[in-house]
Amino acid sequence: MLKRVIPALLLLGLAGCGSVGERGDAAAGVALRLLTAVDSKDGAAACATLAPETLEEIESSAGQPCDLAILDEDLPAPGQVTGTDVYGQWAQVRLTDDTLFLAVFPGGWRVVAAGCAPRGEKPYNCAIQGG
Repeated sequence: MLKRVIPALLLLGLAGCGSVGERGDAAAGVALRLLTAVDSKDGAAACATLAPETLEEIESSAGQPCDLAILDEDLPAPGQVTGTDVYGQWAQVRLTDDTLFLAVFPGGWRVVAAGCAPRGEKPYNCAIQGG
């Protein structure tokens, strides 16, 4: 009996989380919101998409509020989404000129790192990221 209950509970838990495709689309939407807000000089909207540690890191390294500091960051204009991978509570969104990393928080997806470029076998080099 226990062997049947555990899979059923797992399926119920997964059903409430949405499909990987839906979660990927939601993560991509947040990534595009960040870059669109920065491109249109709306620092407050851009900061609303950030994970708490990323927001803190931007403010502490710039010595000014996030809504001003993020506009000084070297982030590209929003491009086309070329791929999204979801790994549990984490996502990677690839755009034509950027890669962003996101995590799920109680309010939904939040950007952990943006302005990221691959460096072969080394970790990505990101313009903004949490501490």
